[in-house]
Amino acid sequence: MTGPLRDPLDARVVIIGAGIVGCSLADELTARGWRQVTVLDQGPLPAPGGSTSHAPGLVFQTNPSKTMTEFAAYTVRRLGSLDDGGRPCFHPVGGLEIATTEARWADLHRKAGLAASWGVRGGLLDPHQCRKLWPLLDESTVLGGFHTPDDGLARAVPACRAQTARAERRGARFLGRHTVTGIERAHGRVTGVVTDHGVIPADHVVSAAGFWGPVIGALAGVEVPLLPLAHQYATTAPLPELAGAHDPSEETGRPILRHQDRDLYFREHVDAAGVRLGIGSYAHRPMPVDPFTVPAYDDAPVMPSSLPFTEADFAPSWRDSVALLPALGASRIADGFNGVFSFTPDGMPVLGESRTLRGFWLAEAVWVTHSAGVAKAVAEWMTDGRPATDVHECDLARFEDAQRSPAYVAERGAQNFVEVYDVLHPLQPMAQPRPLRTSPFYPRQQELGAFFLEAGGWERPHWYEANAPLAVGLDLPERDAWSARYWSPIAAAEAAVTRERVALYDMTPLRRLEVTGPGALDFLQRMTTNQLAKKPGAVTYTLLLDAAGGIRSDLTVARLAADRFQVGANSPADLDWLLRHAPADVGVRDITSGTCCIGVWGPLARDLVQPLTRDDFSHRAFGYFKARRTHLGHVPVTALRLSYVGELGWELYTTADLGLRLWDTLWEAGRAHGAIAAGRSAFNSLRLEKGYRAWGADMTTEHHPHEAGLGFAVHPAKGDFLGRAALEGLSEETATRKLTCLTLDDPAAVVLGKEPVRVGGAPAGYVTSAAYGHTVGRCVAYAWLPAAAAVPGTAVHIEYFGRQLAATVAQEPLFDPQMMRIRC
Repeated sequence: MTGPLRDPLDARVVIIGAGIVGCSLADELTARGWRQVTVLDQGPLPAPGGSTSHAPGLVFQTNPSKTMTEFAAYTVRRLGSLDDGGRPCFHPVGGLEIATTEARWADLHRKAGLAASWGVRGGLLDPHQCRKLWPLLDESTVLGGFHTPDDGLARAVPACRAQTARAERRGARFLGRHTVTGIERAHGRVTGVVTDHGVIPADHVVSAAGFWGPVIGALAGVEVPLLPLAHQYATTAPLPELAGAHDPSEETGRPILRHQDRDLYFREHVDAAGVRLGIGSYAHRPMPVDPFTVPAYDDAPVMPSSLPFTEADFAPSWRDSVALLPALGASRIADGFNGVFSFTPDGMPVLGESRTLRGFWLAEAVWVTHSAGVAKAVAEWMTDGRPATDVHECDLARFEDAQRSPAYVAERGAQNFVEVYDVLHPLQPMAQPRPLRTSPFYPRQQELGAFFLEAGGWERPHWYEANAPLAVGLDLPERDAWSARYWSPIAAAEAAVTRERVALYDMTPLRRLEVTGPGALDFLQRMTTNQLAKKPGAVTYTLLLDAAGGIRSDLTVARLAADRFQVGANSPADLDWLLRHAPADVGVRDITSGTCCIGVWGPLARDLVQPLTRDDFSHRAFGYFKARRTHLGHVPVTALRLSYVGELGWELYTTADLGLRLWDTLWEAGRAHGAIAAGRSAFNSLRLEKGYRAWGADMTTEHHPHEAGLGFAVHPAKGDFLGRAALEGLSEETATRKLTCLTLDDPAAVVLGKEPVRVGGAPAGYVTSAAYGHTVGRCVAYAWLPAAAAVPGTAVHIEYFGRQLAATVAQEPLFDPQMMRIRC
């Protein structure tokens, strides 16, 4: 692009991939008035041979991710409004997940709670009710089921035809048999797409190429962390037991059936020959596919996404199918194939615009289930600058560098395939590759018997077995099996020592950015909400907003010199966001890997630290939210007077090479004060007692600061900043919903997060994060609720595995509201 567009509606868009995502995106963009949209595919239209061409079309809305549920719900609405030649593009036959194990039956209760949290209709059924929906079921093997009446089956190729026709009427063009051979670029932007039929100029290029995404990405010089894998799908011979129940024009009638205890799903195929069953299996070995070796459409035996069926891999799944549906014993597999589709290291899509090649967008690793919802989000992103739905879980910038290696993508992608139907605990880490990222303190943590969980590739201690003696005799409520996983009573002891003495916390995984240069202050002032024009040595809590006032992240900014700032951030996307906006006179770099951090917190923190330095660490000389460079023993540190646990203390930063020496120095000095090492489990409990928010869990771009209880971090008087205009007229008083502190009435009750909150018996909100507050003696849960219900004293109920747990809206913070323990 040689200059600014005169009219944004004249932006030239080339979408690579005419599957369900590409066609949906063309429909969404042209509906928003964009006039020059071209969709390319190497195969013939409307079924060019990618995953859409063979997809069985299952659309299940309920997902642990609110974002993915919203994508699926929009897909149901969107495809449900389409017809192709007078026939619907979506059959709302519903979904039925059945349980044959106690663990699955419990998980279906949890899933019913997720559905209620996200607004999906659903209900639990007994075995007899399940059999009414699916007469072939062996009722004796079923403990119960979860029925979602609005789920169903998408007719993906007809949906592509319908959306193609609408987009073409608005001016879009669709070009089949156009193979992309290059991406033209100049001055850091895309300028065109090279095909075997010539060059197509472009201001925006969207890769919606499915499992070919890494191939298109390579042409653009953009990494696409995606692994194609083959998935088995077979169809039976016609089943007389099902004959006559449906009109052949309906294609299907009964709900989609999922037997996740055996990694299976079933759907009907109704045609003139009768009723057959389609059976999909995730029970087989992972079958990775190299996208660079997938044949072109004309060179493929059937189509590029359809590989030969491997009967030996399917044999166990057939036996499991017959056991669940005995009538299949008299039938046979009539046909089958291994269909290729995409997995990422975390199982989520990859969406957004590349920072290194502006105008190059990804809409990859998207299944039919979420296709229209993703298309809507990407179209909003391109036209409005932001999606209405929070997409931080899908943002292409979310991956750490260590998570982008081909080996990591392959290993984690394959594991996600294996676990696609597994009962997964929200804290459950991937098994491999571990350990990948460790702090300099890792050897000492191992010596102390740390129990590690993983996030962002980092090994994070959650508690230390060395502290087990401190937990002896603690009067703790007994936990259920689910909440007891990845938890230990040792966490309670560590929380108590933090409140009573002092503890060391490994805070190394917290992201640290360095912002420098003559324009650093002005830049950060424009990008964040709070006043940063303070003297060096000041620390400020502030927010990153988008243009609509949504919270992109929360930051802790330490001004270390006139033109140097250390920024505590949340994810790689924060770095990406700042780099996108940084002017030429500002440098932004990630310093996390080269540094480390120990949080020293507790009423004896000053007693521990002061003897190690010649500087005055008194409250008068080193106040709260202040920073200074100093030495502790032989170690140079940057000390920030902060506390995420509600106690006196400091974050102490040094370079990675001196990290072990810093730990040993503090550990030795702490012996006289009964210091311990404490883990993330205690940390999370303490921070919730203090009312500290966690971005990504408690608030996202879907929330503005005043409703999240963060209006204190907004300083409009400082001048203009990104998102300021959108906040005009908003306040805590005008908020219609609020992030609200709840305490469970029963001291023995525990919830973990994402459970529905009921007010007056009806779902009114959902829990964002929760933990047992060992200081306050009951579980603390934060939840989004209507403002009318967010009044201290209001009685609510939190649904946990089907049980209604009484809770009460509490005045926050629960612990030390006068800040006496921190400011001392």
